[in-house]
Amino acid sequence: MMIDDKKRKPAAKKASSVQITAAYEGEDLGVTLGENLCVFKVWSPAAVQMQVLLYPPLTGESSDEHSDQMKQQVMPMQSNEQGVWVLDLAGEWRGYRYMFRPTFANGTSTTAVDPYARAVTMNGEMGVIVDMEQTHPEAWHQDQRPELHHATDAVLYELHVRDFSIHPSSGIVNKGKYLAFTETGLRDEAGHTLGIDHLAELGITHVHLMPVFDFATVDEASVNDHMHDASNYNWGYDPLHYNVPEGSYASRADEPETRIREFKSMIAALHRKGIGVIMDVVYNHTFDTAGSSFEKLAPGYYYRQHADGTYSNGSGTGNEVATERAMVRKFIIDSVRFWAEQYHVDGFRFDLMGLMDITTMKQLASELHTRVSPSILLYGEPWGALESPLADEMTLKGTQRGAGFAVFNDNFRGVIKGDSDGDGKGFATGEEGKAADLWTGVQGSIHDFAEAPAETINYVTVHDNLNLWDKVARTQGLQEVLGFLQYNEDGSLKGCCSVEEAVRKANPYLQVDPHDVLGNETVRRCLLANGIVLTSQGIPLIAAGDELLRSKYGDMNSHQSGDMVNAIHWEQKQRFKPVFDYYRGLIQLRREHPAFRLRTREAIEQYVCLLHQEEGLLAYELQGAAVEDIWQRIVVIYNAAMRARLIPIPSGVWNVAVEDGRVDAHSLRTVQDRQNGHYGENGKIKVKGLSMTILYSV
Repeated sequence: MMIDDKKRKPAAKKASSVQITAAYEGEDLGVTLGENLCVFKVWSPAAVQMQVLLYPPLTGESSDEHSDQMKQQVMPMQSNEQGVWVLDLAGEWRGYRYMFRPTFANGTSTTAVDPYARAVTMNGEMGVIVDMEQTHPEAWHQDQRPELHHATDAVLYELHVRDFSIHPSSGIVNKGKYLAFTETGLRDEAGHTLGIDHLAELGITHVHLMPVFDFATVDEASVNDHMHDASNYNWGYDPLHYNVPEGSYASRADEPETRIREFKSMIAALHRKGIGVIMDVVYNHTFDTAGSSFEKLAPGYYYRQHADGTYSNGSGTGNEVATERAMVRKFIIDSVRFWAEQYHVDGFRFDLMGLMDITTMKQLASELHTRVSPSILLYGEPWGALESPLADEMTLKGTQRGAGFAVFNDNFRGVIKGDSDGDGKGFATGEEGKAADLWTGVQGSIHDFAEAPAETINYVTVHDNLNLWDKVARTQGLQEVLGFLQYNEDGSLKGCCSVEEAVRKANPYLQVDPHDVLGNETVRRCLLANGIVLTSQGIPLIAAGDELLRSKYGDMNSHQSGDMVNAIHWEQKQRFKPVFDYYRGLIQLRREHPAFRLRTREAIEQYVCLLHQEEGLLAYELQGAAVEDIWQRIVVIYNAAMRARLIPIPSGVWNVAVEDGRVDAHSLRTVQDRQNGHYGENGKIKVKGLSMTILYSV
């Protein structure tokens, strides 16, 4: 998550304090529908009075109808146990809008949207009463999670809903929408798959969707599929309503049930392709502070404060949610379970997870795995943005040991590529002295911070910072040659009047020979970087479009740059087909061969053996036979040098499965003993520069 989003609202200067003696343990906060009955429950321990404001369903747009639809019924609630207010209302209330009105001892009163709301009006201005059973798409009850035997079997693919389909080359009708994922059979002019069929062909196991709960700073009333309108674009790290799908990705944001039904349709479509869905969730902060429903209903409780009562800002966005407090922890666990159970979501990535206390994360993991499904994946960023009073209770690297969730491995990330936005280099981008640290990451970081390989998310780039193509190009000093976007100190573009103009002038692939794509140095370094990720122990994650050499024109913080920078250009599949084939081939190898996805520390220590290490080179062996792999022995060689090298390998008959940017699950060629059991020159095999080589024996 980037922390300089200018759309954030500032935090209030001072908070009062709510004290509670016991947390409410019921699982019925919000609205519960029964037969001819609607039950409202809201937690507001400091209130001395609470009312439900009811409004008729929205049915038209005429002025007379609008006037009628704004007529409210005021219903008093009764105080119940542990600060909960209750109203049992007989009748059929589906489609009615509602708000809560708390009044406090000092006489102040306000209105708030239900934090547990499952549906809202356009732009989240009111809660809406829905029957979730009435929001199911066809055959929803037959929907099943894709089978995942172990976390290290996963191959993750981070993707933004709008980026996926908004470009004309996607061939998708429902551009920028949940329904884009339901469109199948799409192909480009050369017959290559597009959209969801492309994801299935690539072979990933899970799509990791950037935030898709209701966020604040896109006007759902005016969103469209015009790529030139940057106001339509948002990464979603500005939470508004945690239990409601974002309306700008629905075909009708003004129909509360539509966004729910279409979100479920997306989930079901991906599940039919055997692809699970990970939700990127942002429980560490909210878009607004003083104006949030949390603060309105329980002043001073949901946000951390300094000793002087001012709000702390560990998120860098104006506030940080006090996850360590009982009713905040309950809300987070209730919310995550709601998505997992009601929407069949298969996992969760926690933004700035360092700002969530470790007790909450452990309890959440335990509850999800025991009460919902042991296959649900949980992982997040083990850091905050700025200093937090949470201090020793932060969920940082190392705290996840044995707790049932994983963390992003920024140590390994930096070793592979270097820094995130600058000229700094790593192993794959030409820095010497990185082979030993690379070996630590290849082993699943079990000798660094992880108890087991399932606790590390291995990656080189995601949505933040420079993406992979742009980062590698920058380490080569190519940013000016390729026309990457450049900014003045005040944030304005250098030499261009608009982002659109800058993109038109840029030429990210200027130096790529279309007849020899794999011969290009930038291409080879990108393939080496993600090749390391896809063959190392742990859980691999790649960013959407890496397999198409996606560029963001050097924009290191594209959350404000709109579709012109962020849209995936699907025509690049045909242009860079050898790159796609390489990614697909490596993912297939990983999924078919358990030696690349060992499950325990002990297995890695016994069956992953270092063969050779020197500047810019690492070679190791996987003992496949010991883990029932059909490949008895596997040798993996990473060569980050520009030159070809002769590398010693064990004696035997070896099939080459990966070499020089090509993958063949059977064999590209065979090398075998010559006289005295040697290969080529003095028992060594020649490996190309800037490449990964994988050999196996059976």
